[in-house]
Amino acid sequence: MSTAQQPHTPHRAGADGAPRTAVHAPTPTVDVDRTDPDYRSWLKEAVRKVQADANRTADTHLLRFPLPEEWGIDLYLKDESTHPTGSLKHRLARSLFLYGLCNGWIRPGKPVIEASSGSTAVSEAYFASLIGVPFIAVMPATTSREKTRLIEFHGGTCHLVQDPRTVYEVSARLAAESGGHYMDQFTYAERATDWRGNNNIAESIYEQLRLERYPEPAWIVATAGTGGTSATIARYVHYMQYDTRICVPDPENSCFFDGWLTGDATAHCTTPSRIEGVGRPRMEPSFVPGAIDRMMKVPDAASMAAVRALEAAIGRKAGGSTGTGLWSALRIVGEMHAAGRTGSVVTLLCDPGDRYLDKYYSDDWLAAQGLDITPYARTLDTFLSAGVWPD
Repeated sequence: MSTAQQPHTPHRAGADGAPRTAVHAPTPTVDVDRTDPDYRSWLKEAVRKVQADANRTADTHLLRFPLPEEWGIDLYLKDESTHPTGSLKHRLARSLFLYGLCNGWIRPGKPVIEASSGSTAVSEAYFASLIGVPFIAVMPATTSREKTRLIEFHGGTCHLVQDPRTVYEVSARLAAESGGHYMDQFTYAERATDWRGNNNIAESIYEQLRLERYPEPAWIVATAGTGGTSATIARYVHYMQYDTRICVPDPENSCFFDGWLTGDATAHCTTPSRIEGVGRPRMEPSFVPGAIDRMMKVPDAASMAAVRALEAAIGRKAGGSTGTGLWSALRIVGEMHAAGRTGSVVTLLCDPGDRYLDKYYSDDWLAAQGLDITPYARTLDTFLSAGVWPD
């Protein structure tokens, strides 16, 4: 089997229980009297506004990816691009704001600062504007221009850094200097979301599958940036005692796969991920390796081929992280079909492709990055037409 067609995909290999660096909650500040009626009134109104956003936002759609009926396998994409801020990170930002408000960390007039590769910052800028506090996004200088435009559209400020590995320390420094709150999505994503239910993404998936022919999916495929989404889905599956398995695909230039495979909580990667929103240089505190069943290492060119196959199949452009997940989901479908198994598979449509027209949909950008999608596109064409994943 060629390298182009065989990303390494062993099943869970004992990363459970790996030690993690202790992360402490922000030290409470004394610039606000939390018994003051004006502060309590502001807090109640801020929480109401954030909760109202969830109440008036319809659930996202579950789209079907066309596969031959006779295969007996259904593939779905949970379309998170329809949130008000256009991505999966809208759920996370809402949870993080509620968590920070209820902990007393977000205060009137003080900025919220976040380390982000883009989409989380767009959503957090929206919620900061909603409750009337300033917002600063600390991001790699390579972040797509469309994402920085959206952050600024929602009233946020972009602080770009040349070395993506410095986003954490720069964010913490800006928070200390301004008296604001460093949201720290990479630490708090997995604990800010109620994984037992409360209309989280996992509960929504199962409710939307209730009338389908395979209502309990064989696999849910979720890429990892913070790791919060995969942790939420996996915990919900275990809590509800489902037999669904969780697969987390990892792009090139990310350490999650190696850290999960070896159980090394100190695994790291010095080259930044080309797939915005997923893949990290360090094992993030919100990535919970013991909760998931499988990981795949997915070449970036395969992710690019997959988003173009998605557009051909359903007429929708999506971001690169969607391609990473879709490539892995289709490989799992291929394994199920080869083994004569039936069932359903779910993956995520994380954000729209119009944010990346100058990157993932640009042949010039692909060439500049040295990415040849041809063998991966051929693999997908062969599989979708003949039902065989090429050796």
